[in-house]
Order: sequence, then C-alpha cells, then structure tokens
Amino acid sequence: MRTALVIGTGLIGTSAALALAGRGVRVHLMDHDPAQARTAAAMGAGIDEEPEGPVDLAVLAVPPAHVARAVADAQQRGLARGYIDVASVKGGPRRELETLGGDLTLYLGTHPMAGRERSGPLAATADLFEGRPWVLTPTRDTDTEVLNLALELVALCRAVPVVMDSDAHDRAVALVSHTPQLLSSMVAARLERAEEAAVRLCGQGIRDVTRIAASDPAMWIDILSANPGPVADVLAAVASDLDETVQALRALQSADEVKRRDGSTGIEDVLRRGNAGRERVPGKHGAAPATYELVTVLIGDQPGELGRIFSDAGRAGVNIEDVRIEHATGQQSGLIQLLVEPAAAPVLTSALRERGWSIRR
Repeated sequence: MRTALVIGTGLIGTSAALALAGRGVRVHLMDHDPAQARTAAAMGAGIDEEPEGPVDLAVLAVPPAHVARAVADAQQRGLARGYIDVASVKGGPRRELETLGGDLTLYLGTHPMAGRERSGPLAATADLFEGRPWVLTPTRDTDTEVLNLALELVALCRAVPVVMDSDAHDRAVALVSHTPQLLSSMVAARLERAEEAAVRLCGQGIRDVTRIAASDPAMWIDILSANPGPVADVLAAVASDLDETVQALRALQSADEVKRRDGSTGIEDVLRRGNAGRERVPGKHGAAPATYELVTVLIGDQPGELGRIFSDAGRAGVNIEDVRIEHATGQQSGLIQLLVEPAAAPVLTSALRERGWSIRR
C-alpha cells in the first residue's frame, strides 16, 4: 500500500493515519470539520487535502449511522481502489450500503477493537492498535484485492486480524463492549447524588468498574443506535440475573433460616458463574488467562517513584506482568500492586524490602 485516504479524523481515524504515515504510506485526510483534519495533519498523520486520483485504500472512520452513505459517496467520486470502514457495528451499514446501490465488491466492513475514554485527534496515538484484534467481515462478494489491502492495513497498524460474520460480530460486541459501557455508566450514575462521605471511600474496585463511564455520550449514542437489538438482548439477560440477585439478598434479610440459606445459595451461584466467565477472558498476548501473585507496595506520590520500583524489579530479574495503582484518599501516597508469576513473588518481595520499599500484605 502506497497511498491511503482517511475520512474522519477522530481518535480511530487519526490513529490509523499516524500508523500508516509512520510506515511510509502517503495519507490524505478529510473530515466534515476541516479544523479537525488540520489538527491531525499537524500531528503528522498526513496531508489535509483530497487526493488528485484514486488512492489504494479509503478508510472511513465515521459513526455507524453515516458509514453507508459515506462509502457510497466516496465510491461515486472514485476516491479509491478499495473501501473499508472502522465503525463498531457491521451488519446494518452493509445492508444500508446495498440499499443505496453501493459496490459491495469494493467494500469491506472492519472494526479495530481498540479505543480510549477520550475522543478526537489529539487523543490519537500511532500504537493504539498494536496487539489488538481487528475484525474483518468479508463476504463472498468481497474482492480479493480489497481484502488484501485491508489485511495490509491491519499489519501496518500491528494489529491482529480476526475474520467474522458481520451479524456475529454485532452480537459479540454487544456482549463484550456495548453492554459493559452501559453497565459502567449505570454504576457511575449511582455516585452522582451519593453522599460525599461515601464518595470519599471510593477504592480501586469502583474505579475499575466506572473507568469507561467517562466516555463521550454522543459517540455512544451513535454506536448504540446502530446495534440496539443485540444490546437489549444482553441487558435483558443481565436484568434477569439482577432480579434473582435482589431476591437472594432480600432472602438473606429474612429471619427464616431456610430462606437465608436459599439466599446464600443464590448469591454464591452468581459469584461462581462470574468466576467462570472471568476465567474465559483472554490473558496476556491473547493466551489463556494466567494466575499471578500480587506484591503490594506502598509508594509515594513523587516524580520517579514508579520508574525506581520498576528498575528495582528488573535488577531482581523479575518480569512484572501487570500493574494496578490505588491512590490513598487525602494522602500523598498510594499502593501499587505488582502482578508477577507465583514463583517470582517471594523473590520480588525480598528484593524490594532490601531496597527499602514497604511491602503490604
């Protein structure tokens, strides 16, 4: 691929453009907001002007509701040899493009499974897609050259291609992406009018659950409007679990020992099913999830402290598999949880203590 056109210079479009431009592709940038395209260009994502002739691949990074019309328009103008979109919903846009008379042989729906809570070109990074799944939804109509161009794009962005049926994709993202967004927002909404004393008790658990609740509502309305049925189906199943869990908790309040026992069984059931589901979430590099030991260290809120603890772990010959940080309310300190292989935990604990770190159990 020598040339590309990115239409839509938000987070995803600009990140793809940065990755392509960084690997020698001449990238043209277009956006309904010229200022946004200029911003992306100033970041090194390409040039904010329409190409003089057809490029190798047009990447349409627009909301799901606008994909079909944007692809049809780009095809009518002959902007590229192949066209892909990167929206998070795939079935509806393809069917709409067919209704509009678009050329389905030159079009391929794709979806990079990457993102951030922030939006816009200034949030973009060239490494956003590295190691992340990038779904491709080809059909029997898809031209081989377009599929190859899409695969080349995925490789240049250092993502991992995953081939799926478009409707299967939409059901999948309803479960693993769209529903979690709504549930995170619902939990965070409970904090809006909570007493200040309660909010001050927020720990890592509530931060983990509500992290994605910081996402842009307008963006999510676009996404959910394009995939409402599958999301509603998942939420209906969650609602059934919630009803049963509420009944079990009420039973735990009962003076009747049998009801309390039934309530305890109900709570244990949902927790164990949660354990089983969590175990299916892929681990590091997409491999089967691994079990790690936690080494918890008290760390001050001063420049260089994280670098120092990572350096000390490196000197001890221990690879840190993951990191979690919990800030102490009202204190200039916090707890850093270092996840390591079980055999490495005592080695790291001993080494950090020798270097003056305070280890918490």
